[in-house]
Amino acid sequence: MTYPHESFEDTSSESPKKKRTGRAVLLGALALVLIGLLAAGGYLFTLARAFDDGTNKLAGAFPEESLRPQKSGESSGAVNILLLGNDSRAKSQGEENFASLPNGGRSDTMMLVHIPSDRKGIYVTSIMRDTWLDIPGHGKAKINAAFAYGGVPLAVQTLEGLLNTRIDHVASIDFEGFKGLTDALGGVQINNPIAFSPTTSKNLHFPQGVQTLNGDEALAFVRERHAFKDGDYQRVRNQQLYIKAVLGKLTSRDTLTDPGKILESVRQLAPYVAVDESLDAIKVAQIGATMPGISSGDMNFFTLPNKGTGRSADGQSIVVPDMAIIDEFANALNKDNVAQFVEDNDL
Repeated sequence: MTYPHESFEDTSSESPKKKRTGRAVLLGALALVLIGLLAAGGYLFTLARAFDDGTNKLAGAFPEESLRPQKSGESSGAVNILLLGNDSRAKSQGEENFASLPNGGRSDTMMLVHIPSDRKGIYVTSIMRDTWLDIPGHGKAKINAAFAYGGVPLAVQTLEGLLNTRIDHVASIDFEGFKGLTDALGGVQINNPIAFSPTTSKNLHFPQGVQTLNGDEALAFVRERHAFKDGDYQRVRNQQLYIKAVLGKLTSRDTLTDPGKILESVRQLAPYVAVDESLDAIKVAQIGATMPGISSGDMNFFTLPNKGTGRSADGQSIVVPDMAIIDEFANALNKDNVAQFVEDNDL
């Protein structure tokens, strides 16, 4: 692990032209699953085969068509992807209340990735697993309960109903895949905001500040919640921090000019990924071809607006959604104007 006083490469002074050098390499489906930084290029066939051969499919990922919203004309060119982070080892490590996913994992993290029609930015909304929402056919419950009641299709239906917005694709990623991915990239650098020692990895400590994580450390970093006063809130922030760091490393000049490193990254992560049946490398390439200038700096992370924690009528600890601001977000999605929503709400 690299500690704060140790040196690290600063690429902030690179010219835009240099930063774009090498982005003519297709990162393939890996980058889309990790939030869509792609560029069309010469390794398409090898990467596509590695990803399509390695990933699983989420059969029947969507609800019945009659139950789904349609995109408005303004948002017809936008792409919405539901990312499901799941942890196949969570139960053995003392975590509770994880609903089983169809691919055998457990729902832990939900992120809605919105790529606007003009491709100017990527907007990632984390949805707290204890968010108290209307689950179609089941009344009020935590969003995580949707998986227990009806798997991925009901989770999609719940979010589509909440936001009146159509989800185009679904991808589920097991946290175990982050270990091999991180090591394939030669480690991932993060700037940790809060020093902590993971409750499930007593031999590890994450100091505050800049440090480089290996695979085992990355897993412990994204899993931990018990070490924080605000629990899942800080875990979500740490997961966002890690994902952005991974994307920064994937789109760095050193990675993009190293076909072997890219291919190994895809091979390491692919077995831990399940995607809906319409999401394959060809679809990824089609989306990626429209995003040639995107970098990790164009990504915006925020959490679905909420009023903090509370108690349900039956005594459960829940996250209370801020429906007034969520309605503004839904309107922005339908008008394809999420950038303005983020600016107006200082997110």
